[in-house]
Amino acid sequence: MNSRERVLAALSGEVPDRVPTAVNFYRTTMHQIGGADPDEYFNTDIRYASFPSPEPQKDFIAYLRSLPPDVHVGSLDILRTYRDWGYHPEIENFSAWGDIHSVEAFAARFAAEPLPGFITEDARRSLAAQVAGYHARGLAVAGSPPHLGGELFETAFRMRGFEQFMIDMIENPDLVRYLLDQLTAMHVTTCVALTRAGVDILGLDDDIGEPTRMLMSPAHWRAYFKPCWTAIIQACRAVNPDLRVFYHSDGCCEPIIPDLIEIGVDVLNPVQPDVMDPARLKRQYGDRIAFWGTVGTPQRWAWAAPESIRAEVRERIEMVGAGGGLILGPAYDLEPELRWENLVACFAAADEYGRYA
Repeated sequence: MNSRERVLAALSGEVPDRVPTAVNFYRTTMHQIGGADPDEYFNTDIRYASFPSPEPQKDFIAYLRSLPPDVHVGSLDILRTYRDWGYHPEIENFSAWGDIHSVEAFAARFAAEPLPGFITEDARRSLAAQVAGYHARGLAVAGSPPHLGGELFETAFRMRGFEQFMIDMIENPDLVRYLLDQLTAMHVTTCVALTRAGVDILGLDDDIGEPTRMLMSPAHWRAYFKPCWTAIIQACRAVNPDLRVFYHSDGCCEPIIPDLIEIGVDVLNPVQPDVMDPARLKRQYGDRIAFWGTVGTPQRWAWAAPESIRAEVRERIEMVGAGGGLILGPAYDLEPELRWENLVACFAAADEYGRYA
């Protein structure tokens, strides 16, 4: 099997020749390999198509890339879209839209200051070229909407302010629905563009969990967010019925896993093992959904011995990868404090223990 065949088999409940691997869902820069692409370095199975930077961001991106390698400012993709949205996470309780409380005033603000537009002919050509290039190499391709415009809950609370948006869900449901309708319309546009470009996996991304529970009640998620994600998935599946759909949430999202399966999600990420037990989820849902990630915690990636990581990888493959349904990789973002030997051990163990035939 080539990488694309391997990934699609795993996501379809079939048994591939070996466990497919990925470093992270978003591109990761590792100074230990001089800023090279870790997915290329470790020969993983998935690559990522992304929207090109808008023209006004070129100087900003050039500045970020000029910074010394020991200056850690975060993902360039995240930073450039913060700039595009005018979002300032360094300002406590920042909100540019939190003082508007009627749907009419909100609509007027949208009319005067519309959401960013990411779809141009150049963007469509770029996406198609990226996908075609990776497919020519036998690689699976994933793609997700631009960060901050690629989530519903996270984008909404960044616009309204976290506390205000949580109040809105109780006291101002009409405004919440209006805002989510606008974000959903943007999602449909960007996600359909990715689907038409030929991505194998559509990445949907919304951090709705903390370590012990969801950030909202499951009932509120079902009332506000489930219809939006359903519309987005249906629009994309109308373009490509074989599209695989990925859903990312840090923290605990276990109460809504049956809902995600119902609306057409094929794979859950990152399945943080200190928050949700991957083996138990495999037993309970493994015939209906695949799992991506499952390995490590921030503390283990930074401080554990490589042999400990190897043992964890072997356990995940035996318990979660049984019969397919696993894309193995880190369950957390890889921070600068990462112990490099642990990442090397992870992928060496995947190669050693991950063969099905």
